[in-house]
Amino acid sequence: MSEARDNVEPNGQGGRVLLALIIGQLGLHSAMAGLRMAAPLQTLREGYSAWSVGLLMALFAAAPVVLALHAGRLADRLGYHRPVRIASVLCIAGMSLGVASTFLSGSAHFLLLCLAATLAGCAANMGMLTIQRTAGLAARDTTDRIRIFSWLGVAPSFANVVGPVSVGFMIDLAGFPMAYALLLAMPVATLWSARQVPVITPAPVQPSAAGSTAWDLLQAPGMKRLLCINWLLSMCWDVHAFAVPILGHQSGFSATTIGLILGTFTLSVSGVRLIVPMVAHRLDEVVVLRAAMLATGLVFAVYPIARTPVLMGCCAVLLGLTLGAVQPMIMTTLHHLTPDHRHGEALAFRSMTINASSTVMPLLFGALGTVVGAAVLFWGVGAAVGAGSWMARRVPGVRT
Repeated sequence: MSEARDNVEPNGQGGRVLLALIIGQLGLHSAMAGLRMAAPLQTLREGYSAWSVGLLMALFAAAPVVLALHAGRLADRLGYHRPVRIASVLCIAGMSLGVASTFLSGSAHFLLLCLAATLAGCAANMGMLTIQRTAGLAARDTTDRIRIFSWLGVAPSFANVVGPVSVGFMIDLAGFPMAYALLLAMPVATLWSARQVPVITPAPVQPSAAGSTAWDLLQAPGMKRLLCINWLLSMCWDVHAFAVPILGHQSGFSATTIGLILGTFTLSVSGVRLIVPMVAHRLDEVVVLRAAMLATGLVFAVYPIARTPVLMGCCAVLLGLTLGAVQPMIMTTLHHLTPDHRHGEALAFRSMTINASSTVMPLLFGALGTVVGAAVLFWGVGAAVGAGSWMARRVPGVRT
């Protein structure tokens, strides 16, 4: 693919730009994560059913599935600043609707929260696509790109702590209106951080691509295999979040113990993404993907028979290491497989697979889990991921 790229590292200030990108993603994702906790809680306190909460939660992921391609094209066409400003305004509007919902009751209250969830999901997705596209173009070479995506991958994990914890504290301290007001301030940090990113001229569209469609990207060698690998690994995140509480409950673990197991997984993911930049020059993307998929299959085979908190915690650590390490590799390979002026669209395809999985798979897991049990879910998904590792062999390597 084309090696020409927009340079976002002027005057050797790449570290400052990367920090601005991390803060930008942190602001949008923290606001969405906080709303994702506060809105269902407010809905339940208003007396709505669990089905209503499920619908509300689905909107966070469902809307980006529909709009991801448009957001990716917007990033390709306009670069960084305007899409990030649009995403920040959408996020601020969503949090404002959250504030307004606290002064209403009945169906109007629930409708505003649904609109807020939709706007927040779209905003976080548009911001993520734009930030990831810019981060990939900022890299000088493959090793640098792995480092950048590893650092950037820490932002969502940190945001999933900052958003819910801060909003939970504010709900107890001052109520829902002030909690939503706190969330409203988070995308302002994204707007501020955007000022630290230099204005970049988007890469020119190649004449041969003038009549192409987004679906043409799937014809690039290795693209469909990479997206399938991404979906399999994304499914592992979903089944882990779904099945661990069930296994823990069946084993008689307390809620605190189950929470610690899930928290250990998150810490492990963050930890490996801090380590990857230090060894990036020694890593081969395809080798890491294959090893991670095989290791994930093995961990999933052991998980259901690990019936003590310590053993399940060890499985959570190992799973966090394998799943946490693959995201920078997938992102690096994705950028390698697509031309610079279509990175946004390629990232949109990846986002669509993740959000579609997060929307549909929990419903499927719920139906299957009732019939076959959580252990069989682990074994089935683990077998699929392990068997799917052969696809990684046929993905064109960046360093080959």
